[in-house]
Formats: sequence, C-alpha cells, structure tokens
Amino acid sequence: MNKKLKCIAISDTHGMYRDLELPDGDVLIHAGDITRHGKLSELKDFNEWLGEQPHQHKIIIAGNHDWCFERQKKDSLKILTNAVYLEDQSLTIAGYTFYGSPWQPTFQNWAFNLQRGKEIQKKWDLISNDVDVLITHGPAFGLLDRIYSGENAGCENLLSKIKEINPKVHICGHIHEGYGEAICQGIKFINASVTNERYKPTNAPIVFTVG
Repeated sequence: MNKKLKCIAISDTHGMYRDLELPDGDVLIHAGDITRHGKLSELKDFNEWLGEQPHQHKIIIAGNHDWCFERQKKDSLKILTNAVYLEDQSLTIAGYTFYGSPWQPTFQNWAFNLQRGKEIQKKWDLISNDVDVLITHGPAFGLLDRIYSGENAGCENLLSKIKEINPKVHICGHIHEGYGEAICQGIKFINASVTNERYKPTNAPIVFTVG
C-alpha cells in the first residue's frame, strides 16, 4: 500500500515566492508562471529559493510568462538544480504518478501557447492513463477558470482528457481569479494561483493529500 503524500501546491508566483509562508510537506508543486519576465536571472533566484525549502520532492512546470523554458530550455535546465522540471513528462513518487505540461490555449502573445482544438489536443494525447496528479498551467474549461469578465477561459480539450483518465487531482494556475478548490466527478481540482488579478500575492498555498 502506497504511503500518503502531503503535497503543497502553488502557482503564478511571478517572482514573489519569497513572500509566501509555505507549509511543510512531502511534495512541493509549482504549476507555472514562476517568473514575471521569463529571464534566466529570475530562474536562478527561484532555484536558490527552492534550495532553502524543506520539501523532499519539488516539481515545477512552466507557464506563459516563463519564456526561458521555451526559448532557452538547455540553459534553464542547467540552472534548475533544486527541482524536477516536467514538460509533457511524468515522475513517480512513492508509487504515485505526477504528470506536468505547460501548455494553454492561445492567450495573447505569450509562451507555451497553442490553438484550441487539434493543436492543443496533440499535447493532451501524450498524457497516460495512469496519472494520479495532473499538473497543467492552464485550467480545464468550467473549473476554476472564470475571468473577471465572467467568461470561462479554460480548455475544453483538457477537460475531456481529465474525464477520460480520471486522475485523483488536477492542479493548475494561470487564471488568477480562479484560485481555489473544487470537486467534480470525484476529482479534486485546484487552482493554486497565489497572486490575485492585480499580481498581489494574497492567496495561500493549497495543501492536499494523495493516498
């Protein structure tokens, strides 16, 4: 029987991770938008901060602000020594499979953008059926994805994939206004954006347990 894992989820820190009070736990997960401007110097500072955190396992994915991972991936991976970076990849911890992907439907002219429909579906098709914790930067459609205008900005294709593979947890960020938790068809959905729509770090890290 797998042991229970206490996980801490954060997202959209935009360089303000030092303002957070992180609970202790087994796994620290960052769901993208680490940086404000996507510079390697920002990533270096983030990596130093990560090294100060007590969590045994640290997983990160990129977000639309994190240009360094799209344009300077090799350099970024050399800098990132204190966490595992997942880009359409999985990692197994204590028997649980974590899968990370940075993509989201096209949103202005940012990093890791793909057109809705067939283009982004190719990325979701890479997700295996044995995933326990799915981490994507953008939310699924209709779940913690409502922007200030009242529209739902999440990805329909992602929602279909989540329903198909039925993970225990889906973690996202990207839509700051969508911060919070929801349960749908037995799946826990988390939008872990720690910054609000004005880019102020007002939201607490979200703690959950797998197992």
